[in-house]
Amino acid sequence: MGKHTIYFSNKPRIISTFTIAGPKESESNFGKHIHKLIYDDRFGEDTFEKAECKMLSYAIENVIKSANISRDDIDALVSGDLLNQIISASFAARDFDIPYIGIYNACSTFSEGFAISASLVDGGYMKKIVTATGSHFATAERQYRYPLELGCTRPPQAQWTVTGAGACVIADSGDYPKIVSATFGKVVDFGITDANNMGAAMAPAACDTLACLFKDTNTKPSDYDLILTGDLGALGSRLVKELVKEKGYDMDNVHADCGEMIYNIEEEKYQGGSGAGCSAVVFGSYIYDKLKKKELNKIIFMATGALLSPVSTQQGESIPCVAHAVVLES
Repeated sequence: MGKHTIYFSNKPRIISTFTIAGPKESESNFGKHIHKLIYDDRFGEDTFEKAECKMLSYAIENVIKSANISRDDIDALVSGDLLNQIISASFAARDFDIPYIGIYNACSTFSEGFAISASLVDGGYMKKIVTATGSHFATAERQYRYPLELGCTRPPQAQWTVTGAGACVIADSGDYPKIVSATFGKVVDFGITDANNMGAAMAPAACDTLACLFKDTNTKPSDYDLILTGDLGALGSRLVKELVKEKGYDMDNVHADCGEMIYNIEEEKYQGGSGAGCSAVVFGSYIYDKLKKKELNKIIFMATGALLSPVSTQQGESIPCVAHAVVLES
């Protein structure tokens, strides 16, 4: 369908989800919807990185159980995270005797996983796939900005990386929410160099993918019950709505952002949530439940990712970004 969008004739199903999140998230707007809450940022481990990996393993293990299937029924694990060499996903994969497809598109990895998994299932190559992502506030700060031990002041444009993980089982049949199409975004760079200002960096990429989706599918924002972006935060959400308006689409009445929703935002202090676990936790708990109950009938789900690294930031590089979108129906 057009240049950027593929349509799934068999409409793969999302047959189960599982989410796990940390102490801050347990007190958030979605705490009561998250399947497993932990009250120790280290999750019983001696490092934050091991805790992040353990959360991802826990989500993968339990999403398979919640689907009432066994590991032998899973044809592949499609997973990624934010750490160097996607070590959380790769180390988690060694706990499962399942073919592993490691992916990385920063915080847009979850919707990228949806698109890749649905393509494999729709094509008849696989019957059931687990797609999963996760993140951790302490590991992301250490990698992309400053270790917590330094006690650096957070600027007002900063977002808080969600400590959490989410997983879904995507299958070829069943009476469950369906993946109708996927729109693959391209890399967009508007010259933002501030590693704390993720919302401003990612908004142009989100706008570009949405405009491509509307054009390819010949739809408009009012055709959807919800347009859910991943982790633009308060500032990024305002920016993407204005940018989309410049393209001729008004989505003010149907747009929401996982990063803006997940915490009770005091905007003078920070902009909300981010991280690969942000959209995974919000979608896998609250939004998926709304789709199952048919309280939402047709939505766009699009996570957004900033493709920076510590080295690129230190060398003064700007931040290229990408966003991938899937259309889901109840």
